[in-house]
Amino acid sequence: MSREFPIGLTPPDWLVRNLRPQQAAPLNWAALARAALGMALPLAVGLAVGQPAYGALASMGALSGVIGDTADAYRMRILNIAVPQLFGAVGVTVGSLVYGQGWLTVAVITGIALLSGMISTIGAVSSVSGLLLLLNSVIGAGLPLPGAWWLTPVLMTGGGLLVLLLALLAWPLRSGVPERAAVAAGYRTVADLLAVSDSGDGEEYDRARHTVTQSLNQSYDLILARRARYRGQSRELTRMLAQLNAITPVVEAAPAVRLAGKPMPPEIPAAVRHIADAIETGYTGPTGLDLPEPHSETGRAVDHALRHVAEVATSPDVDPRGIDDRLGRPAALGIRTARAARSVVLSTNSWRYGIRLALCIGIAQALVSLVPVPRSYWVALTVTFVLKPDFGSVFSRALLRALGTVAGLVLAATVLTVVPRGWWDVPVMMVLAPLIPALTPRGYGFQTAAITPVILLLSDLLNHQGTALLLPRLLDSLMGCAIALVAGYLLWPESWRTRVGDRLADAVADTAAYVELAFKDGADGADGADPAARARMRRRLYRDLSTIRTEFQRALSEPPPTGRRAAAWWPLVVAVERIVDATTAARVRVRHGAPPPARAEVDQVALQLRELAEGVREAETLVAVRTDLTGPPDSVLEPLRQEVAAARAIASPH
Repeated sequence: MSREFPIGLTPPDWLVRNLRPQQAAPLNWAALARAALGMALPLAVGLAVGQPAYGALASMGALSGVIGDTADAYRMRILNIAVPQLFGAVGVTVGSLVYGQGWLTVAVITGIALLSGMISTIGAVSSVSGLLLLLNSVIGAGLPLPGAWWLTPVLMTGGGLLVLLLALLAWPLRSGVPERAAVAAGYRTVADLLAVSDSGDGEEYDRARHTVTQSLNQSYDLILARRARYRGQSRELTRMLAQLNAITPVVEAAPAVRLAGKPMPPEIPAAVRHIADAIETGYTGPTGLDLPEPHSETGRAVDHALRHVAEVATSPDVDPRGIDDRLGRPAALGIRTARAARSVVLSTNSWRYGIRLALCIGIAQALVSLVPVPRSYWVALTVTFVLKPDFGSVFSRALLRALGTVAGLVLAATVLTVVPRGWWDVPVMMVLAPLIPALTPRGYGFQTAAITPVILLLSDLLNHQGTALLLPRLLDSLMGCAIALVAGYLLWPESWRTRVGDRLADAVADTAAYVELAFKDGADGADGADPAARARMRRRLYRDLSTIRTEFQRALSEPPPTGRRAAAWWPLVVAVERIVDATTAARVRVRHGAPPPARAEVDQVALQLRELAEGVREAETLVAVRTDLTGPPDSVLEPLRQEVAAARAIASPH
C-alpha cells in the first residue's frame, strides 16, 4: 500500500522534474550494434598487436563518435561525426604540446575553453566540435600519452572514423530512406494536430503544435542540408522539398480550425496519415482521397490544402523552378562560414558563454596546478560537460552528473573487481558500449552513468590502477560540479534572463512584423506580400518560439529563484504562440473569402505587440498592462485582439 510523503518531506517540484526520466523513442538497435563493434574492435586490435594502450586511445575516439551518432540521415552522420573528430584531433595535439608546462598549460587550456564556448553558439555540429576541442585538449594536457606527438590524434581520429564507417555501411542500400521517413513523420504530426484541433484541451493542442514544429524543423534541416550540396539538381530532394512545402497550408489551417470550434471530420486526419504512408514508401499513384464537402471558410481552406497536398505528394515529377525554399535556400559553405564567424565575434551571448566556460576551466586548471589531485584532468572534464552552455541548465547537469557518476562507479567497481584485464575487456566493452546510445535519450544522468564505466575501463588500460581509480574519479567529479555551480551558475544569476527574456522579446517584435506582413494587402484586397515570404516568416517564428519553449522548460528545472521566475513568465510564452496562431488563422480566413481587416486595425495590433516587446526586454518581472484594443466585433482580427489583450494582461505573481 502506497504512502504519501509527509508535507515536510515532499520533494520540491524542480528536483522531481530533474530526476524524472525523459520519454525515449524505441531502441535504435543499429546504433547499439555500431557502438559495440566500434568500441570493442580497436581494443581487440590493440591487444592482438601487443599495444593495449593504443587500442584504448582509439576506443576513446570511438566513444566521441558513438556520442555524436544521433542523426538518421547519412549525410548528417558525416557532419555529426567527422567534423567534430577534426576539432578533437587539434585539441589533443595542442594539449599534449603543453603537457607539464605549469601555468602555460593553464593559460592555453583556458584560451581553448573561451573559443569552445563561443563557437558552441553557432549550431549543433559546431557545439559538439567545440566540446571535443576542449575535452581532448584537457586529456592531452593532463595525461602522459604514449608514442610520438602525432600518434594519439591519429589513433583517436581513427576510432571516431571507424564508427562513421560503420554508420555509412547501409547508405548504398538505404539512400534517401531516412529523409522520406522524416517527411512522413512530419505529416503524421500534422495529422495528430488536426485530430486535437477541435478538442477542449488547450494544453494538448499546444503540445501537438510544438511537436509539429520540431518535426518539420528536423525535416527541413535534413532536406536543405543535402540540397545545399546538390544545388537543386536532385530530383528526389526537390520532390521531398515540394512535399514539405505542400503541408504548410494544412498547418496554417489548424489554428483556424481551432478557433472555429467545430468538430473536425475524422476523414481529414486519416487522409493526412494516408498521404504520409505514400510518401514513406515512395508511392506515386492516385491516392483515392474521400474528403467530406466543406461548408465554411475554414473547411474550404482545409479541403483546398489537402487536395493540393495529395497532388504534390504523389507526383512523380516536380519542376525545381517552381519550388521555393520556405526557410530560404542555404548559402554556399564559404558564405555560411563567414557569417557564423562574424556572428560569433560580434554576439554578446557567445562572449558571455565563452567567458563563463573559460573562467570555470581556468579555476579548475589553476586548482589542480596548486593542489596535488590524483587524475586531475577529470576535474576540468567534469566542468566541460556540466557547463556546456547550450546543453541545458547548469544546475540540473551538475546534479545529474554527480548522481550519474555515483551510479556509474558502482558498475565500474564491479567490472574492475570481477573481470580480469586482457582479452576479457573486449566482451565487457561490447556489453558496456551499447548502454551509451541506449540510455542517452533518457537524460543526462543516465548518459553519465553509462559513460563512466567505459571511461574508467579505458583509463585502466592506460594507467593499470584498477579500483584505485574509483575514489579519485568521484572526488574529481564532485570538485568539477562544485566549480561549475559556484563560478558558472551562482555568479551569473541573470543568466536565465539573458537566455530567454531577450529571445522572447525578439519573438514578440517579430510577431508584430508578421502581423503586418500577413495583412499587407490592407483594405483594398490586393495581396501585396509574397506568399513565400509570409511562409518563411511564420516558420522562422515557430522555430524561434520552439527554442524559447525549450529554454524555459530548462529554466523550470532549476531551484528558486530561477525556476520561480521562469514559471511566472511561462504563460507569456504560451500567449505569444497563440498570437501567432490567431494571426495565421485570420490570414487563412481572408484567403478563403472573409473580408480583410482595415489597415488601422492591423497597425493597432502591431503597435500593442511592439510595446509588449519593449516591456519584456526591459522588465525583470512581469507587470499587467491595460490594453485598449477595439474594432469591429465581426472582424477576422477579433480573436487576435483577444489574444494580444490576454498576453498584455499577464502579471507576475510577486
